[in-house]
Amino acid sequence: MPSSSFSVPWHLNPRRLGMEARVAPQVAEFKYKLTLKVNHHEGNIKFLKSELNAIEETCIDLGIKLGNYHASAAASANNDTSQEAEGRTIQSILDLDKTAAGIICQLKVDHHETASKMPLVKNILGIVATLGKVNDDNLSRLLSEYLGMDNMLALVCKTSDGVKSLEKYDEDGSIDKNSGVHGLGRTIGKFLDGRFTVFCLENSRPFSGNVNFDDPQRKLILERPRLRDGKSPPGFLDFAVNMIHLDQAHLRGLTASGNGLRETLFYSLFSHLQVYKTRADIERALPFISDGAISLDGGILRPNGSFCLGYSKNLEVKFAVSLGGSSLPIDISDMEEQLQLKNWEKERLLEDMKREEDLLRQVKELYSKQKEELMDSLTKPTVAQTAYDLPTTRSPATPGSNPFGAKPSRMR
Repeated sequence: MPSSSFSVPWHLNPRRLGMEARVAPQVAEFKYKLTLKVNHHEGNIKFLKSELNAIEETCIDLGIKLGNYHASAAASANNDTSQEAEGRTIQSILDLDKTAAGIICQLKVDHHETASKMPLVKNILGIVATLGKVNDDNLSRLLSEYLGMDNMLALVCKTSDGVKSLEKYDEDGSIDKNSGVHGLGRTIGKFLDGRFTVFCLENSRPFSGNVNFDDPQRKLILERPRLRDGKSPPGFLDFAVNMIHLDQAHLRGLTASGNGLRETLFYSLFSHLQVYKTRADIERALPFISDGAISLDGGILRPNGSFCLGYSKNLEVKFAVSLGGSSLPIDISDMEEQLQLKNWEKERLLEDMKREEDLLRQVKELYSKQKEELMDSLTKPTVAQTAYDLPTTRSPATPGSNPFGAKPSRMR
């Protein structure tokens, strides 16, 4: 009978299966070592990024402090003291004598002794425009314009009972003009005209994050906008809520939970409003802005995404410009040296990060190359192995040959 022979597919070839069994432990060990190397470099990169972010935060803070210091020095050189600036803000409110803010302000200034004994007046902490100060006149104008006159002239009460005492109503729902702020106005010959806004600290929703207790101004710890490389967008200065300077008495203890004006009043007014140098900076940073932004050259982006264009009006009431903490003696050269040192550390970290990223890339490239070579060795049999596995064939019949293997018959 003819011999039967057939070819075994390479993926079922015993030699290949044996080869896979021999290299399987090597592959597992190779993958394990690769995972260790990748995790090592990725961990280093993650650590370097966190260090870089911390240095970026410090550099930004130092830059803001230096800017505030120089702005304060310029204001001081112009003999523009905090008391004078605050006096102008109060006078601008007094000029609006038909507003609730104007009436309360006049009572506190001209009738201080009497007003201090009135429960209604005692519950009023102040007027928004007088409760915060900034370090720059331009910033004062921008923030005041952003809030608008209604908010700048808003009364700030400590409790909800204090809010209720500001206005009483008759049985038919009409305003009782002989009580509340209306009645107080009449006692000094002033008649309240129009509506007025009131903030209640007791009912406010305070900032739920952390406060920097090491900062004399107890600024809020807010997450700065960051690009993919970890840096803040070009031109970003700070959040508006942290650029307001508060008196020591207003930093804490104004609510039952111990909050101050920054976590309550000013966070409700500004939220995460960002401050940039220019309008162009705002436009480039739009993907990173969620609660609006302003720029020092007059740009205003509202939280709803609308832009304020055109010229700003001459504001009647603005935040007072105060030297704040910057008026204290300060070693400016030491601060500049710190900034220079931090920038140097930042450069070194960037170099280290680039080196780690290069090493990680090399490890991954080496893995891909060795994996490809290994797969080739498993999927492409050698020439010798191919020849071994091919079926045995006989040579074609030649003259005088017997291809069927039959014995020749003998002639008799």
